[in-house]
This record gives sequence, structure tokens and C-alpha cells, in this order.
Amino acid sequence: MLLVKYRKKFILISLLTIFIICSSISLPLPKSVSLQSSCPEGMAWIEGGTFRMGSDDFYLEERAVDDVTVDGFCMDRTEVTNSQFNKFVQATGYVTVAERPLSREQFPDLSDEMRKPGSLVFQMPETEVKKLGYLSWWHWILGANWQHPLGPDSDLQGKENYPVVHIAYEDAQAYAKWVKKSLPTEAQWEFAAKGGFKNAIFSWGNEYSAKKANTWQGHFPFTNTQEDGFLGAAPVGSFPPNSYGLYDITGNVWEWTSDWYRLGHQGLENTTNPLGPKERESFDPQEPGVAKHVLKGGSYLCAKNYCSRYRPAARSAQSPDTGTTHIGFRLVTNKLRR
Repeated sequence: MLLVKYRKKFILISLLTIFIICSSISLPLPKSVSLQSSCPEGMAWIEGGTFRMGSDDFYLEERAVDDVTVDGFCMDRTEVTNSQFNKFVQATGYVTVAERPLSREQFPDLSDEMRKPGSLVFQMPETEVKKLGYLSWWHWILGANWQHPLGPDSDLQGKENYPVVHIAYEDAQAYAKWVKKSLPTEAQWEFAAKGGFKNAIFSWGNEYSAKKANTWQGHFPFTNTQEDGFLGAAPVGSFPPNSYGLYDITGNVWEWTSDWYRLGHQGLENTTNPLGPKERESFDPQEPGVAKHVLKGGSYLCAKNYCSRYRPAARSAQSPDTGTTHIGFRLVTNKLRR
């Protein structure tokens, strides 16, 4: 009995000693965890890596698939909101492109009335007609801008947490400079949107789901069943994030990237941190002669029958001086907190 008693005492002392020793050891955190805490507030750490950029299965502008590598970076968890952009405007007095009159030099044939500030607003056709003109659902509305998304009679009351829209490339760049961040390259954006999936079609897998992102359900542009709960834009974070913690990386609003646009991904194979073509190399066959930037992510207007671009590999082209009711942005940075 005495031997058993001393043996139990020895075991207890040994366990206590081990506990004290282990408690005094600072075990290193995994790199991804430690760097996550170093990202600025509201941003997620995206561990770099190599991935297959583009797609050979959908639109011509997404081809061909190439191996591309990106270094790690921090990315905004959500699209920039009206509230965040308002702080920038209040602090700097910045006036967006949509709030300025159109240039007389750029539009010499327009009257002073037609050159008044405005922007493009989506309006659903009232009735389905067989000969609906291409893009005729877009209307130039005087007085439409980020503060009045649907026109001068609309406002942002109750929409402080919605993504800011009617943002031209210049506007996004100005905000990025103010917060000391930058617009993502197309490669950064696509890598982050994939959420670590190797070959998945969507940010969450291979099956489309109306519950995973704010997209268009029904026959565009006439009928939206609102299966996802929204007719237009949704407050940021209304849908589940991808595995990197990024919200609305699919749908809601298109997002600007820093890359100039051209068809395909020529010359990117086995490159690291590619920057895309130069401005003079930008080419959109639908509007030759106009240099455009790459948009990513799709929007609440993307539907199966019209625009299946709610995928990481999907892309679109937009003139840098043009914003609409479904174009916003999010930012990245390589500068970590110390």
C-alpha cells in the first residue's frame, strides 16, 4: 500500500512538472494564422500559391487556362460600403466622376443639358418584348451617383452597409490612395475568389446555389424570382463567405481590378504576380479603340440565360470613366501591421 501511495504521488508530481514546462513554451502559430492577425482590420490574409487562372469551358475571354503564382496578401473581407466611402468624401471633399459634368472636349456634340452629371442605372423592362435592344435596360439618369443610386429621388438612408456603386476606376483609385491600399490585380482577385479550391466552377464548389450569392434568378431582364431574397444589391455580408473569409466575392456588384482588359490570358503561363497587359494593349472587340479595365465577380444582374459570370474565372471589361448601379470594388495590401 505504501508503495502504491508513493507511486501515485510521483505520477502527480511528474504530470505537474510537465504541465509547468509546457505552459512556459511559446509554440509558434501556423504562418497563415500569425499573418492573419497582422492584416489591417477588416481584411483577410490570403496565403499565396500557384493556381490555374482562367477557364476553357465558358467564354472566349477567359481562355486559355494558365498556371499563375501570386504571393500572399491581405484583402478586404467585404466590398467597400457606402459608409466607408462617405468617410472618405467627408474627409477629403472628393467628387466622383458621376457627380461631375461630362467633358465638353470629350463630348463636343452634346448640349449643356445632356452634359449634366449622371450615370447608368439598370431599369427592368415593364413588359417582355421580342425585339428588346441590346443593353436597352441601361438608362442614363441625370443626378444618379453613389449618393443617389437610382437617380436624384433616391438616397442612402438605411443603406449604409450596402456596397458603394456608380464608382469609376478613378474614384476607386482615389479611395485606395486615401486608405493606403490598392486595387487587386486580376490574378490576386481570382486566386482569392477561388477560396483554395483547385478546379471548382464557383467559389464554393461545382453546383450553382441561389443561397450562396446575390445573383439573378429567373429570365433576365424581365423576371427576377428573388429566390436569394434580393431584387437589387444586398448589404455586404448577407451571404456566406468563401473559405478565405471573403464575403460577396461572387455576385452583388462587379469589382474593379487594376489590370487592363484584353481577350484571354496570353503570356501569363508560369508567371509570378502578373500585372496584365499595358494600357495600349487593351482591347475589347465590342468597343475597339477604348482601353478598359477588368471587372471580376459578376453582380446581382448575372443570370443563367444571360451572364453566367458569377464565377472566379469570369471577367468583364469596363471603360475606366464609367460607373453603374452594379459596379463597386474592394482593396488589397501587402503591408502588414507590426
